[in-house]
Amino acid sequence: MNAPLSPLAWTTEAPARPPRKGERHGNAVSALREMIVSGELPPRSRLKEVELCAVLGVSRTPLREAIKVLASEGLVLLLANRSAVVAELDLAGCEALYEVVIVLEELAARLACARITDAEVEHVAGLHDAMVAHHARGQLAAYFELNQQIHGAVVQATANPVLIDTWARLNHQVRRAKYLPNVLGRTRWPEAVREHADMLAALRARDGERLASLIRPHFANGLAVLKAAAAKQA
Repeated sequence: MNAPLSPLAWTTEAPARPPRKGERHGNAVSALREMIVSGELPPRSRLKEVELCAVLGVSRTPLREAIKVLASEGLVLLLANRSAVVAELDLAGCEALYEVVIVLEELAARLACARITDAEVEHVAGLHDAMVAHHARGQLAAYFELNQQIHGAVVQATANPVLIDTWARLNHQVRRAKYLPNVLGRTRWPEAVREHADMLAALRARDGERLASLIRPHFANGLAVLKAAAAKQA
């Protein structure tokens, strides 16, 4: 399990202004989301406001706003007594999300290969190299963050604002399902690294059809691990 997130730190180089309301809210949403996605806050665990406020360095108001946002993403379940718990992973819901996200990323692959610049390709390659280094060191959380940046960079390279916005909103909901296979399946993590290497090669070649053809099995292999874990638990 990853080490608990530390309170937000301020720089010692210059006096820091207090974060504005919108910034506090955004920080709380991002940090709490990562705690759930990474498994630091496991399914069915209660979100204790006092403890979370101390960890995240926020007051109760931005924390409660963050919890509402994550409830809308399906990561948190709001109970009748005004408390909240981490939602269990809904396998059927994950499959439905995957069906849509796969199609979006297949479209992104084709558009990106037609529109991406050399500088953007090298940026993705740099992210990939750093991701592989984290894999070699067994640093799953850091690896996964770069993994998501790579997928996001390819989508950004489409220069299609509708696709970018739609993908971003759905990706928040599917992140936990994409993270867990690397934890649950002993062979899934190195397999995912190899799949990313193949996808980078297709991107470098600007082969949109080849890159699109790699997207579906990349997602399907991770989903298979989730299904196997669910069947074993049942």
